[in-house]
Amino acid sequence: MDIILVGYGAMNQRVAHLASERGHRVVGIVTPVEGEYPYPVFQVTDELPKADVMIDFSHPNLSLPMIKKNVGIPLVVATTGQKEDIIASLEAVSNTTPVFFSANMSYGVHVLTEIIKYSVPLLENFDIELTEKHHRKKVDAPSGTLVKLYDAIKEIKQDSYPVYDRHERHTPRDADEIGISVIRGGSIVGEHEVLFAGEEETIQIIHRAQSKDIFANGSLDVAEKLVHKQPGFYTFDNL
Repeated sequence: MDIILVGYGAMNQRVAHLASERGHRVVGIVTPVEGEYPYPVFQVTDELPKADVMIDFSHPNLSLPMIKKNVGIPLVVATTGQKEDIIASLEAVSNTTPVFFSANMSYGVHVLTEIIKYSVPLLENFDIELTEKHHRKKVDAPSGTLVKLYDAIKEIKQDSYPVYDRHERHTPRDADEIGISVIRGGSIVGEHEVLFAGEEETIQIIHRAQSKDIFANGSLDVAEKLVHKQPGFYTFDNL
């Protein structure tokens, strides 16, 4: 495949490296950041080179105008932040272009989400707490993945609501609240935990990312499938 990378931060640098190992070729980068790059650099407003797919690990400020430009190239978006705006923009162009979105490109996280959907109805009287841990440089909180997990719970427990800070709360825990905790430190790649707490028993489900390569390889796995798809909006559920 010939690939255009949208953004060239740590994640897309890994995508470029692994793409080469898998026999693919990066033909350009879309980035507003000036600097020395190993590939041709383009702005959103430029005419882009021919490519089979675009992979976007960037920021909504770059992702949204790139999506709306709709150059007709299959697009894999793994950008976190402004999820609703990104999904709406992708849906708007999906009539003419195959597009894919996931807040986490690890297939293991997709499976974790499915496990949660299965577990919540079975554990309806259990309290639920969500915790995510990432490296000190991650700027958004909570992570897009944790939001994805919360949304999966919310679909089933429709009266639930998030609680981010109990510092000034002096009342017992409400049955409908979902506690959300965020940890930032060191070089933690990514860890997400779902805690079901019942009477005299708890169940913990944890996903730990041990390398950023699981996300980079995940995006390439998706891209290799997306290039053969008809126009539409795709996720791990229907790819």
